[in-house]
Amino acid sequence: MPTSDRLRDHAGQGATTVAAHRARRRLRADQARQLADLLRHQLLTVGFPDGTLPHESTLATDYRASRNTVRQALDLLRAEGLVERLPGVGTVVVAQKYPHGLDHLMGLAETLREHGRVTNEVRTMGPAPAPTPVADRLQVPPGTDVLYIERLRRLNGLPLSLDLTYIPLDIGTALLGADLENTDVFRLLEAITGQRLGHAEITLEAVNADTHSAAVLEAPRGAAVLMLERLTHLADGRPVDLEFIRFRGDRITMSGLLHRSL
Repeated sequence: MPTSDRLRDHAGQGATTVAAHRARRRLRADQARQLADLLRHQLLTVGFPDGTLPHESTLATDYRASRNTVRQALDLLRAEGLVERLPGVGTVVVAQKYPHGLDHLMGLAETLREHGRVTNEVRTMGPAPAPTPVADRLQVPPGTDVLYIERLRRLNGLPLSLDLTYIPLDIGTALLGADLENTDVFRLLEAITGQRLGHAEITLEAVNADTHSAAVLEAPRGAAVLMLERLTHLADGRPVDLEFIRFRGDRITMSGLLHRSL
């Protein structure tokens, strides 16, 4: 065989070997991500009650994965700030996410009452002209004054969410003297209007924290936060509360019960 042909054959074999190696790496990365998802669920549902994960070899056996895959999965969880490796101890849970249900219309303190005390730092509060998108959602004329509230909400002292709230002024005026530091706005709205809240339209997406939000939430600049946009209506259908809520993604998890209907 001519030398040039042998070189081409060798080069082809080398390319095949490199491609196979890359394929194995991709497969291991996929498996690590899948395992991280399973372990994350265990972490968030207190599947490791003593706060320590089993040894890597045990995880490898339980999940039928290689030790390298287990290590990569734990690295992913460590990058999320959920676990840490301590010499002589092993991999331990270092952060907790709190469950926020999406199948009931409840205030934050009502939602998280089993996990501690929610307090509110009112950063800004007062009448402000409604931007057109806000006016449209609240069904008031553009430029009409609405009550604007900005609150930093903490759970057990830790920053959890930054809430921007718009309320029609005929209802919102009564909130000016209310105890917003320790009371959910939902409860106050029901007391003021004499009606129960009826339903809410929600949108949930991940966004990067802007400089202001990151500073207030004590999160890294550009960190991913969960943005919940919620328009809440009274039982009679009137929209009364438009909120833009930025949750620290490392401290909250959203969950709900869905029923299939066609």
